Amino acid sequence: MASKAVTPASAAPSGYGEASIRVLKGLEPVKQRPGMYTRTDNPLHIIQEVIDNAADEALAGFGRRIDLTQHTDGSITIEDDGRGIPFGLHPEEGVPVVEIVFTRLHAGGKFDKGSGGAYSFSGGLHGVGVSVTNALAKRLEVTVWREKQVARLAFEAGDVVEPVTVRPAASGDRKQGTTVRVWPDAKYFESPDLPKGELVHLLRSKAVLMPGVTVTLKQEKSGEVQTWAYKGGLRDYLMQTLNSDPLIPLFEGEQYATKAETENFAEGEGAAWCVAFTEEGAPMRESYVNLIPTVAGGTHESGLKDGLFGAIKSFIEMHSLLPKGVKLMPDDVFSRASFVLSAKVLDPQFQGQTKERLNSRDALRLVSAFVKPQLELWLNQHVEHGKKLAELVIKQAQTRQRASQKVEKRKGSGVAVLPGKLTDCESRDLLHNELFLVEGDSAGGSAKMGRNKETQAILPLRGKVLNAWEVERDLLFKNNEIHDISVAIGVDPHGPNDAPDLSNLRYGKICILSDADVDGSHIQVLLLTLFFRHFPKLVETGHIYVARPPLFRVDAPARGKKPAAKIYALDEGEMAATLDKLRKEGARENSWTISRFKGLGEMSAEQLWDTTLNPETRRLMQVAYGMFDFAATEGAINKLMGKGEAASRRELMELHGDSVEVDI
Repeated sequence: MASKAVTPASAAPSGYGEASIRVLKGLEPVKQRPGMYTRTDNPLHIIQEVIDNAADEALAGFGRRIDLTQHTDGSITIEDDGRGIPFGLHPEEGVPVVEIVFTRLHAGGKFDKGSGGAYSFSGGLHGVGVSVTNALAKRLEVTVWREKQVARLAFEAGDVVEPVTVRPAASGDRKQGTTVRVWPDAKYFESPDLPKGELVHLLRSKAVLMPGVTVTLKQEKSGEVQTWAYKGGLRDYLMQTLNSDPLIPLFEGEQYATKAETENFAEGEGAAWCVAFTEEGAPMRESYVNLIPTVAGGTHESGLKDGLFGAIKSFIEMHSLLPKGVKLMPDDVFSRASFVLSAKVLDPQFQGQTKERLNSRDALRLVSAFVKPQLELWLNQHVEHGKKLAELVIKQAQTRQRASQKVEKRKGSGVAVLPGKLTDCESRDLLHNELFLVEGDSAGGSAKMGRNKETQAILPLRGKVLNAWEVERDLLFKNNEIHDISVAIGVDPHGPNDAPDLSNLRYGKICILSDADVDGSHIQVLLLTLFFRHFPKLVETGHIYVARPPLFRVDAPARGKKPAAKIYALDEGEMAATLDKLRKEGARENSWTISRFKGLGEMSAEQLWDTTLNPETRRLMQVAYGMFDFAATEGAINKLMGKGEAASRRELMELHGDSVEVDI
């Protein structure tokens, strides 16, 4: 199953030695595994990296236009009127800076985050941007206008073929800016063509988010030219894209942290937003971080959701509008909200190199802290509009509760008595309810105190669960732990070809929560074995998850514009990366404190919520069959868990023991 993948080396042990280890240098890792660095369905993302660089110049206040041209030979040119990439020799590397930018994976102005750095706010923080573009291009040409000089160089397959040449600027040359022409290499992509709809959306969004900047798309073949320039910013854009008329006037706002607020946030961090509430039609939602589209959302959207819900709930309570028996939930507000959100975050952390989802924990608190008070003030200044919105939200809550009550009635009166040690949630809404199977009573106590009582249930387990791989189904309930798990989730044990009744399923997510150590991993494996063997339909339908609690906490000191913070690390590798990042941010060696969690029971309720239970900041991995089908997975688990398979396990360890890679 996909929660742990064991990959044996392809070579036999006799052929595995020092010479077997290959070190990839320069841009070779990108060419070998392009999917690790970019989307490979088409070249749009590598073109976006160049567009983002031009947008960063405009965001920093040094550019007013971005032009993209699609040529008949399949190449794309991006031009801007920013400051131009420096082309002098790097003081440490002794190589022209513009060459380093396009040939080194972890190099760029966006790492200069100190006071007066080249980019205070930027989306390209992975440091692999245009170097990936270069690696996956047949040819790439760069021309820079800067300081009354013009520099030019060219690459093929990522290598310099025309070194930097510099000449004095002529009278007809422009003063500053950068032009990049790219010929994407089709062998790295499923389709060589840029999807026009996505490209138009990307370019238009840059104009929306940067009022006063003109963005142009030219088609060389047809001669078509499209130009976008929005003076009204987010409001104009949202009104043009809404599917139905808003219930009340648009709620828009903008706020950024000042020097006085740097105790909580870095100066300049904040957000601009525009929100519309509609009674019907599909909501339109777009979010950005430092002009980078975050199509999969993230913590900044969660902050907007939290702020909207907090303000509207406060208004409803203040005016005593909530009918008896109705409980509000965030989705009652958010389900009818369309929005455009543009956040500015000093050091955004994204999920994966394609930057489609923001993971920065502080972004939730940042956006919520600015949105909530502004909406509260607006609602109390426009009480009639506030009451209309409250009516819509209460109606959504009543509809949701009626739906969950219908499911409850179908259960009848013959429901088994729930386990006494189960701390159940208040909601009966399958979509939101979660059950955490927690290792030990100590961790169970912290989880009970730290959970969301509305939607999260806790079932503590004592010791290691029985290895149920070869246990007959009729004898399963002799084990108290397995009996309690089955009764709590509301589903009976079954086989892969059965059609079990899932209508009594009580939780949409069943989450295994164990310590981040070897014993915790063993408990994880035993529970996964139980679910695969005796509850396979729950795995197949995506209801089983594994929580990933951190092993370390780093108490980081204040450094530069960044305030002191508690940073959680999943394992030693992530902790080493965290310390390396702190050093780059200017933290003095050993000025931080490292704590190691021996187990979940050592975490306070607040820490457990922040790292493992909070849906917006936790790491939760869905269990699936991954690259194997059911039969292949069954064979692999039988070899690992079967009582008569000791010889197979020994052979497996002898063959691959020193060459496996464990994906935790």
